[in-house]
Amino acid sequence: MSIPDSTEYTDRARQLAVRVAERAEEIDERRRIPVDLAGDLADAGLFRLLVPKSLGGVEIEHPAFVEIVRIFAEADASTAWCVNQNNIFATDSARMPVETARKIWGDRRAIVTNGPPSIDTNAVPAEGGYRLSGHWDFSSGSSHSTWLAARAPVEGREGQAREPRMFLVPKSDATVLDTWQVNGLRGTASFSFEVDDVFVPESHTYLESDAPRDDSPIFVIPKIPLFSIGFATISVALARRCLDDAIELAGRKTQRGVSGAMIDRSTVHRQIGETEAGLRAADQYLRSSAAALWESAREHGKVEMDARIEVRMASTHAIRHAAEVVDSAYELFGSGAIFKTNRIQRHYQDVHTIAQQIQGRATNFETAGRYFLGLEPGGML
Repeated sequence: MSIPDSTEYTDRARQLAVRVAERAEEIDERRRIPVDLAGDLADAGLFRLLVPKSLGGVEIEHPAFVEIVRIFAEADASTAWCVNQNNIFATDSARMPVETARKIWGDRRAIVTNGPPSIDTNAVPAEGGYRLSGHWDFSSGSSHSTWLAARAPVEGREGQAREPRMFLVPKSDATVLDTWQVNGLRGTASFSFEVDDVFVPESHTYLESDAPRDDSPIFVIPKIPLFSIGFATISVALARRCLDDAIELAGRKTQRGVSGAMIDRSTVHRQIGETEAGLRAADQYLRSSAAALWESAREHGKVEMDARIEVRMASTHAIRHAAEVVDSAYELFGSGAIFKTNRIQRHYQDVHTIAQQIQGRATNFETAGRYFLGLEPGGML
């Protein structure tokens, strides 16, 4: 089977992003990507961009993947989030048992979603596999997924450490819970799911530390930096959209109780100039650190710690600074920003939801600080 190059997938993304933008309000209101639209995204191969070619995937290079995430982020943050989340998890297709990977991704519309486990989640060894029970949250794309990936510790003998494994469960074997009552990223359908004493065969489990079968650089990069680059890219795209809208607004708006148009006020000039400079700097730092990470994977077949630290700093900074940019644009919109009909209201909620996610925590800078001080960095790298 011939697989198109990355340019064709970028073109497909641009075409579908137009339709996504047209239905952004619907996605937000329904709190999920509509079935027909999710199906079209899957049929276009946009949920198997990071699946190995050996499994019928695209195995696209990371810079091209990030560009596709950015394209969707400019249309709708929730759709971009799902494209990022579902594709990056799919890199584990190169680690799980090959027959299981073929079984899952043999379906053209196969999508695996995952989420962090609750504290009482566990797996008990059984003949030929495990009995799995537990609860998992924040499973983005639950509405259009076909499989669930559930990380859980495995009960060992008394006194032994519990070994975490990843368990692959058909969605039909789980109970999906609509817990996603939120204000931002509403369309991600980041529901919870539960399983109760479900048997999972050994062939449907794996360790995330298992070496990948395929040698593409994308499979030697840990999922955490891949997630953080994608989520930061979405944040920057949201900030860019909001600032552009604010600049356009300033060219035609006057404010009640303030003499003169906004375009003639020096305070507005300075606010836009400083915000523009900060956003461009954050975006460039993110792009350069992502490029260095990719080059490290390509050149060395592994990701050097320096590159991982740079991504951690750049992505956290980009997310947090993007929220500040959106705040500045929101202020320029005045009272008009509070109305749901103004798209900056949705962008405001989306970017602040991203900033609350683990990739946007200010404590991530402590990880970098420890590294620069010669200590074990710890944290999520």
